[in-house]
Amino acid sequence: MTYSVKEIYFTLQGEGAHTGRAAVFVRFSGCNLWSGREQHRQEAVCKFCDTDFIGTDGPGGGKFATAAALAEAISRAWPEAAPVDGKYVVCTGGEPLLQLDDAAVAALHDASFEIGVETNGTIAAPAGIDWLCVSPKATALLVQTSGSELKLVYPQKEDEAQPERFSNLAFDHFYLQPCDDENLPANTRATVDYCLRHPKWKLSVQTHKIVGIE
Repeated sequence: MTYSVKEIYFTLQGEGAHTGRAAVFVRFSGCNLWSGREQHRQEAVCKFCDTDFIGTDGPGGGKFATAAALAEAISRAWPEAAPVDGKYVVCTGGEPLLQLDDAAVAALHDASFEIGVETNGTIAAPAGIDWLCVSPKATALLVQTSGSELKLVYPQKEDEAQPERFSNLAFDHFYLQPCDDENLPANTRATVDYCLRHPKWKLSVQTHKIVGIE
Protein backbone atom coordinates (compact mmCIF):
# COMPACT_ATOMS: atom_id res chain seq x y z
CA MET A 1 0.00 0.00 0.00
CA THR A 2 1.04 3.58 -0.66
CA TYR A 3 0.18 5.71 2.37
CA SER A 4 -1.09 9.23 1.72
CA VAL A 5 -0.37 11.57 4.63
CA LYS A 6 -1.42 15.19 4.98
CA GLU A 7 1.07 16.07 7.72
CA ILE A 8 3.40 14.69 10.38
CA TYR A 9 4.36 16.83 13.37
CA PHE A 10 5.45 16.69 17.01
CA THR A 11 3.16 18.26 19.59
CA LEU A 12 1.14 17.59 22.74
CA GLN A 13 -2.08 15.62 22.67
CA GLY A 14 -4.77 18.21 23.27
CA GLU A 15 -7.85 16.18 24.20
CA GLY A 16 -9.14 13.00 25.78
CA ALA A 17 -7.42 10.69 28.24
CA HIS A 18 -3.88 11.46 27.00
CA THR A 19 -4.21 15.25 27.19
CA GLY A 20 -0.78 16.84 27.63
CA ARG A 21 1.23 13.86 26.40
CA ALA A 22 4.00 14.46 23.86
CA ALA A 23 3.29 12.67 20.59
CA VAL A 24 3.99 12.60 16.88
CA PHE A 25 0.72 13.24 15.06
CA VAL A 26 0.22 11.58 11.68
CA ARG A 27 -2.75 12.96 9.78
CA PHE A 28 -3.78 10.56 7.04
CA SER A 29 -5.48 12.04 3.99
CA GLY A 30 -9.07 11.27 3.17
CA CYS A 31 -12.24 10.40 5.06
CA ASN A 32 -15.29 8.24 4.39
CA LEU A 33 -17.76 10.66 6.03
CA TRP A 34 -16.84 13.94 4.28
CA SER A 35 -14.81 14.91 1.23
CA GLY A 36 -13.10 17.69 3.20
CA ARG A 37 -14.40 20.32 0.78
CA GLU A 38 -16.69 23.06 2.04
CA GLN A 39 -19.11 22.71 -0.89
CA HIS A 40 -19.85 19.16 0.30
CA ARG A 41 -20.16 19.85 4.04
CA GLN A 42 -23.94 20.11 4.23
CA GLU A 43 -24.45 16.79 2.46
CA ALA A 44 -21.76 15.02 4.49
CA VAL A 45 -22.46 12.52 7.27
CA CYS A 46 -20.06 14.45 9.52
CA LYS A 47 -20.72 18.17 9.18
CA PHE A 48 -18.66 19.63 12.04
CA CYS A 49 -15.11 18.51 11.22
CA ASP A 50 -12.56 21.28 11.87
CA THR A 51 -9.58 19.62 10.17
CA ASP A 52 -7.88 19.97 6.78
CA PHE A 53 -7.13 16.43 5.62
CA ILE A 54 -7.07 16.99 1.85
CA GLY A 55 -3.92 16.15 -0.05
CA THR A 56 -0.34 15.52 1.08
CA ASP A 57 1.04 19.06 1.15
CA GLY A 58 1.27 19.69 4.91
CA PRO A 59 4.47 19.72 6.99
CA GLY A 60 6.05 16.28 6.80
CA GLY A 61 3.29 15.08 4.51
CA GLY A 62 3.66 13.03 1.36
CA LYS A 63 3.13 9.62 -0.16
CA PHE A 64 5.02 6.72 1.37
CA ALA A 65 5.41 3.59 -0.73
CA THR A 66 6.02 1.19 2.16
CA ALA A 67 5.19 0.87 5.82
CA ALA A 68 8.90 1.09 6.62
CA ALA A 69 9.16 4.42 4.78
CA LEU A 70 6.17 5.74 6.70
CA ALA A 71 7.62 4.63 10.04
CA GLU A 72 10.95 6.24 9.15
CA ALA A 73 9.28 9.58 8.42
CA ILE A 74 7.40 9.40 11.72
CA SER A 75 10.59 8.52 13.58
CA ARG A 76 12.30 11.61 12.18
CA ALA A 77 9.59 13.75 13.77
CA TRP A 78 10.42 12.45 17.26
CA PRO A 79 13.11 14.79 18.68
CA GLU A 80 16.56 13.26 19.02
CA ALA A 81 16.88 14.74 22.52
CA ALA A 82 13.65 13.11 23.70
CA PRO A 83 13.88 9.69 25.37
CA VAL A 84 13.06 6.68 23.24
CA ASP A 85 11.12 5.30 26.18
CA GLY A 86 7.66 6.81 25.87
CA LYS A 87 7.63 7.34 22.10
CA TYR A 88 3.99 7.84 21.14
CA VAL A 89 2.34 8.31 17.78
CA VAL A 90 -1.26 9.37 17.18
CA CYS A 91 -2.70 8.25 13.85
CA THR A 92 -5.59 10.51 12.92
CA GLY A 93 -7.22 12.06 9.90
CA GLY A 94 -9.55 12.27 8.12
CA GLU A 95 -10.11 8.61 8.82
CA PRO A 96 -6.81 6.80 9.49
CA LEU A 97 -8.23 3.28 9.28
CA LEU A 98 -8.80 3.74 5.57
CA GLN A 99 -5.01 3.30 5.33
CA LEU A 100 -3.49 2.14 8.61
CA ASP A 101 -2.95 -1.61 8.20
CA ASP A 102 -1.13 -4.51 9.82
CA ALA A 103 2.11 -3.64 8.05
CA ALA A 104 2.07 -0.05 9.32
CA VAL A 105 1.26 -1.16 12.86
CA ALA A 106 4.15 -3.62 12.82
CA ALA A 107 6.56 -1.06 11.38
CA LEU A 108 5.66 1.53 14.02
CA HIS A 109 6.10 -1.02 16.81
CA ASP A 110 9.49 -1.98 15.32
CA ALA A 111 10.37 1.72 15.55
CA SER A 112 9.56 1.62 19.30
CA PHE A 113 6.34 3.63 19.09
CA GLU A 114 3.28 3.13 21.22
CA ILE A 115 0.41 3.54 18.77
CA GLY A 116 -2.70 5.61 19.37
CA VAL A 117 -5.49 5.87 16.80
CA GLU A 118 -8.37 8.33 16.55
CA THR A 119 -11.14 6.91 14.36
CA ASN A 120 -14.79 7.49 13.60
CA GLY A 121 -15.43 3.80 14.29
CA THR A 122 -16.92 2.90 10.92
CA ILE A 123 -14.04 0.55 10.06
CA ALA A 124 -12.79 -2.34 12.19
CA ALA A 125 -9.37 -1.61 13.65
CA PRO A 126 -6.37 -3.85 12.91
CA ALA A 127 -4.86 -5.79 15.78
CA GLY A 128 -1.98 -4.37 17.79
CA ILE A 129 -3.16 -0.78 18.36
CA ASP A 130 -2.17 0.26 21.88
CA TRP A 131 -4.74 3.03 22.42
CA LEU A 132 -7.91 3.13 20.35
CA CYS A 133 -10.10 6.23 20.56
CA VAL A 134 -13.44 5.99 18.77
CA SER A 135 -15.42 9.16 18.03
CA PRO A 136 -18.87 8.27 16.62
CA LYS A 137 -20.30 10.62 14.02
CA ALA A 138 -23.98 11.38 13.41
CA THR A 139 -25.86 8.56 11.68
CA ALA A 140 -22.75 6.62 10.59
CA LEU A 141 -22.87 2.89 11.36
CA LEU A 142 -20.55 2.11 14.29
CA VAL A 143 -18.51 -0.99 13.48
CA GLN A 144 -15.76 -0.67 16.11
CA THR A 145 -17.71 -1.04 19.37
CA SER A 146 -14.83 -1.58 21.79
CA GLY A 147 -11.59 0.16 22.59
CA SER A 148 -9.70 2.31 25.06
CA GLU A 149 -11.71 5.50 24.82
CA LEU A 150 -15.03 6.61 23.37
CA LYS A 151 -14.99 10.36 22.72
CA LEU A 152 -18.30 11.78 21.55
CA VAL A 153 -18.61 15.30 20.16
CA TYR A 154 -21.65 16.81 21.85
CA PRO A 155 -24.31 17.76 21.11
CA GLN A 156 -24.94 16.33 17.67
CA LYS A 157 -28.27 17.06 16.02
CA GLU A 158 -28.93 13.50 14.98
CA ASP A 159 -30.83 11.37 17.51
CA GLU A 160 -28.57 8.43 16.66
CA ALA A 161 -25.54 10.19 18.16
CA GLN A 162 -26.87 10.67 21.69
CA PRO A 163 -24.61 9.48 24.56
CA GLU A 164 -27.18 6.95 25.76
CA ARG A 165 -26.62 4.94 22.60
CA PHE A 166 -22.96 4.33 23.46
CA SER A 167 -22.78 4.21 27.25
CA ASN A 168 -22.93 0.41 27.51
CA LEU A 169 -20.27 -0.33 24.90
CA ALA A 170 -16.95 -1.98 25.81
CA PHE A 171 -14.70 1.07 26.30
CA ASP A 172 -12.46 1.88 29.26
CA HIS A 173 -13.16 5.63 29.21
CA PHE A 174 -16.13 7.73 28.10
CA TYR A 175 -15.64 11.39 27.14
CA LEU A 176 -17.97 14.12 25.92
CA GLN A 177 -16.36 16.96 23.97
CA PRO A 178 -18.22 20.21 23.24
CA CYS A 179 -18.86 20.71 19.53
CA ASP A 180 -16.63 23.57 18.38
CA ASP A 181 -19.02 25.47 16.14
CA GLU A 182 -20.74 28.85 16.33
CA ASN A 183 -22.61 27.60 19.42
CA LEU A 184 -19.50 26.58 21.39
CA PRO A 185 -20.41 28.39 24.67
CA ALA A 186 -23.88 26.79 24.74
CA ASN A 187 -22.45 23.43 23.67
CA THR A 188 -19.91 23.60 26.49
CA ARG A 189 -22.59 24.34 29.08
CA ALA A 190 -24.71 21.46 27.77
CA THR A 191 -21.72 19.10 27.89
CA VAL A 192 -20.80 20.07 31.44
CA ASP A 193 -24.41 19.64 32.52
CA TYR A 194 -24.63 16.18 30.94
CA CYS A 195 -21.41 15.03 32.63
CA LEU A 196 -22.66 16.28 35.99
CA ARG A 197 -25.88 14.32 35.56
CA HIS A 198 -24.14 11.23 34.14
CA PRO A 199 -20.80 10.75 35.97
CA LYS A 200 -19.75 7.86 33.74
CA TRP A 201 -18.96 10.53 31.15
CA LYS A 202 -15.98 12.86 31.58
CA LEU A 203 -15.44 16.25 30.00
CA SER A 204 -12.88 16.51 27.18
CA VAL A 205 -11.70 20.02 26.31
CA GLN A 206 -9.60 20.85 23.23
CA THR A 207 -6.71 22.27 25.24
CA HIS A 208 -4.47 22.65 22.18
CA LYS A 209 -6.80 25.38 20.92
CA ILE A 210 -6.74 27.11 24.30
CA VAL A 211 -2.93 27.19 24.56
CA GLY A 212 -2.40 27.86 20.86
CA ILE A 213 -0.60 24.75 19.62
CA GLU A 214 -1.44 22.37 16.79
